Amino acid sequence: MALNNTYDARLVQQETAVGAGAQILLLALIGTAIGMGPAGWLTGLAFAVATWAVLSRALHRSRLRSFGAANRVTLGRATLVGGVTALVADSFQSSPPVSLFVGLTAVALILDGVDGKVARRTGTSTPLGARFDMEVDAFLILVLSVYVSMQLGPWVLLIGGMRYVFVAAARVWPWLTAALPPSTARKTVAALQGVLLLLAGAGLLPYAATFGVAALALGLLVWSFGRDVLWLYRTSRVEKAPAPRQVRELVAG
Repeated sequence: MALNNTYDARLVQQETAVGAGAQILLLALIGTAIGMGPAGWLTGLAFAVATWAVLSRALHRSRLRSFGAANRVTLGRATLVGGVTALVADSFQSSPPVSLFVGLTAVALILDGVDGKVARRTGTSTPLGARFDMEVDAFLILVLSVYVSMQLGPWVLLIGGMRYVFVAAARVWPWLTAALPPSTARKTVAALQGVLLLLAGAGLLPYAATFGVAALALGLLVWSFGRDVLWLYRTSRVEKAPAPRQVRELVAG
């Protein structure tokens, strides 16, 4: 995000309003193309309003003037995720066109690797931008897991819900909020979730293969979360451990 010494709330509102307008336009295009029902419309509109409200508040609190190039990419990706969300909600009444569902999801996943590169190249990486990117990723995985669960069963919801369970658990056990060390494995597993769920939801594979792909996604995620939780637990125990007797005597003396 681009920093500016002069904060103007009107400019922040313009940034987020453009995103909400783009979301409504995408919903109108989808609705016209496939005759989307009330569930899809209401869910898509709720997503647009919620995104606009949360981003407006976050930007206002952070005193940032605008999104900047990287977060405009993320905002565009969020718009696509809103379209996917509307399609999934509509699928409870009628199956959406697979090509449209796959196309929107695939572009959203591809753009996931673009916003980070833009932020690094322009030197505009911020905690708010990273959080925005992470929340869009997490919500897309949740929506995809809902869609795939309609074919394979409710166990697939564990994939989309695991991150939210982790956040909720951190409110009970604060040691879960400690910073984790960088991990290529963690990033790889996170990136694979969307790809594997999209493959499972595309309807291109037989049932057994689709089940295996979703099970692989869940297994990788359980391994990744389990490894991180174990590291956080061990680190918190070390920090709470009493100092050796010799060290305490030296400090006291």
